[in-house]
Amino acid sequence: MNISPDVPLWQWEWIILNRTILFTWLVMAILVIGSWFITRRLTSGPRISRGQNLLEVLVMGLRNQIREVSQQEPGPYMPFVGTLFLFIVVSNILSIVPGYDAPTSSISTTAALATCVFVAVPIYGIAHQGLPGYLKQYIKPSVFMLPFNIIGEFSRTLALAVRLYGNIMSGSVIGAILLGFVPLFVPILMQAFGLLTGMIQAYIFAVLAMVYIASATQNGQGPTEQQDTENTDSDTTSTHTTTS
Repeated sequence: MNISPDVPLWQWEWIILNRTILFTWLVMAILVIGSWFITRRLTSGPRISRGQNLLEVLVMGLRNQIREVSQQEPGPYMPFVGTLFLFIVVSNILSIVPGYDAPTSSISTTAALATCVFVAVPIYGIAHQGLPGYLKQYIKPSVFMLPFNIIGEFSRTLALAVRLYGNIMSGSVIGAILLGFVPLFVPILMQAFGLLTGMIQAYIFAVLAMVYIASATQNGQGPTEQQDTENTDSDTTSTHTTTS
């Protein structure tokens, strides 16, 4: 039994093709081909295909979750967070196929996904607040917190990678162990439980990524507060106008 799917399948000098890379390409191909197949005949009429219906439900659900977490319009974040969620959830769902190893059960894959979040957070933060505004959050509430805030950036990225890797890998290992002792019903139940766990972990990873991005794009006054402030100003202006 291999704990990690990083088993070399082919090697030429320093170029190595292992099971993680192979199954990652498989998941990417499924997402690309599936997206092309569903979106090639989109319609706004009353009768839509099952694929479009499923895609619309998925997109609307993701947009609502991003809006609730960030209190912002989900448009700018949807491509990144949605891609993370779809890649992880498809990777984990395919684990019910015999012979398939989820790429997310490899620390290299989860570390790569966490690194994407680590890079995306400052990009979104700088795009939303500008470079000075984004860097100011590292010295809040005082300049003495600078090293701790920097350590926090790296530690949460590490936690993001280890959490996903640990949950997916442990499910695969437990299922393999039970397969050796009880070869029929218990492994099936464990596969079903692992499928549910994999979908939950995909959701948690996407939500945490959105939380980190939202923390970098809000400069101490969220959009809701800004809207309340604007409404208050508008009411005050209306009151003055009426009084006059």
